[in-house]
Amino acid sequence: MMDRETRIAILVDHYQRPRHRGALPDADARVPGGNPGCGDLVTMYVKADPSGERIGRVTFEGAGCTISQAAASILTDRVNREHWSFGDALDFSPEQMMDLLGREVVDARPGCATLALGTLKAAVKTIEMDRRLRAAGKSEAEIRRLREEVAAKAGGRDLVFGEAATPVVPQDHK
Repeated sequence: MMDRETRIAILVDHYQRPRHRGALPDADARVPGGNPGCGDLVTMYVKADPSGERIGRVTFEGAGCTISQAAASILTDRVNREHWSFGDALDFSPEQMMDLLGREVVDARPGCATLALGTLKAAVKTIEMDRRLRAAGKSEAEIRRLREEVAAKAGGRDLVFGEAATPVVPQDHK
């Protein structure tokens, strides 16, 4: 088990030198997430692998506190390294995310710690929903409208996902 100082050092390292940061031009889903209480923003870009059941690649862009941005870096690093299935992403709980980051360090800021995970889940759900809707013969315009409705409902009262996240203004707090 890592001590508190090691956990903090890992978070700071990922914040200062984020892994998998940047837009993914050919992403199957681009989903923003925001933490209005804090001003954190994370946009997850997810590309499905050719089988359609796994995440082929995930990247992020964002602005906000050390915890939210380091969490996005740590999560994308793990997902890309372990080649998560969609099910792996949807089953990974906020509690597991808190443990991954170091609960003793991030426990007071659960919204910051879990923003990237919630946004990743919304992106995976977007890809799955888009596929089902295309298979049902829906147009891209109809899919876009339905996607926005679902994304608006995906967040809890503390975090927002999809286009509802775009008005969140990043704040500089560490």
